[in-house]
Amino acid sequence: MSDLRVIDTHFHVWDLAVQRLPWLEGTDGSISKTYTFGDLADIYAQMDGVEFVGGVYVEVDCSDALAEDAIVYDLMEREPRVLAAMLRGSVGPAMRVPLNAAGIREPLHVDGAARGRCLEPSFIDGLAALSAAGKPFESCNRVGELEDAYRAFSQVPEETVILNHLGNVERMDAAWCAAMERFAALPNLYVKVSGYPTADSGFVRELLAFVRETFSADRLLYASNWPVVNMYSSLAEHFELVRDAFGDDEDFFMGNAVRAYGLHIGKERACSKESFAPPSPSPTIRARSTWSCGVATSTTWPTRA
Repeated sequence: MSDLRVIDTHFHVWDLAVQRLPWLEGTDGSISKTYTFGDLADIYAQMDGVEFVGGVYVEVDCSDALAEDAIVYDLMEREPRVLAAMLRGSVGPAMRVPLNAAGIREPLHVDGAARGRCLEPSFIDGLAALSAAGKPFESCNRVGELEDAYRAFSQVPEETVILNHLGNVERMDAAWCAAMERFAALPNLYVKVSGYPTADSGFVRELLAFVRETFSADRLLYASNWPVVNMYSSLAEHFELVRDAFGDDEDFFMGNAVRAYGLHIGKERACSKESFAPPSPSPTIRARSTWSCGVATSTTWPTRA
């Protein structure tokens, strides 16, 4: 039996000797150190039956985005398993888009992001510009503003949007469940299955079951959120939980990422963007079981990047 091929669609690396990440100052200090791509690859190398094909670098909300662009360019030149980079930009019709960026992430979940930012006319125009350029938007939102995000994305349904961390879910209340169901109806929205703590196994099982039954299978992406995942779990534990939930589904662990990001994997992998069936033109919301939406089933959540 061949190994499960995996693309990690959400990882960060940073070098605190040359980069400053102000948001780390508000954490417990457990991830306030330098992380390299080799550290990430080593974790996957220790997993039985797993081939780590590569991953998608996501910007780290550092104090100098231009320096980060250069650091990531050098990383991608050295390491072919960095398959794409979602770099920082301020979304608008005249936004800066680095040449090595597969797409753009403007952090909407941080304290400095104005409430309602994604509904500003310039932001909507920027989404349209990204769509015209064939570049996805990486969306990380405060959970209380998911309705705003839906209203924004529904105005530019042709744009590929990749929603981070299940919308930064805090609990499966009625508002979050309703937002997820609305997102599931958008024709070009993908969602990353990441960003939740794993201490409450019952909550995790219910959460992942809800996600599987709400979203079309071709819109779900495996992501680790490493190394931020170390604040509330570990990459190994997170991986095992999603593998238990999704089995060895290569679309979830790899194929959907190829489509979402337009990746081209080397022939030696026997995989390319064309190797996978195209996504359904309009995902449908599946009938689901009765969920405890509206019941707080989680604890306080850490910062997620």
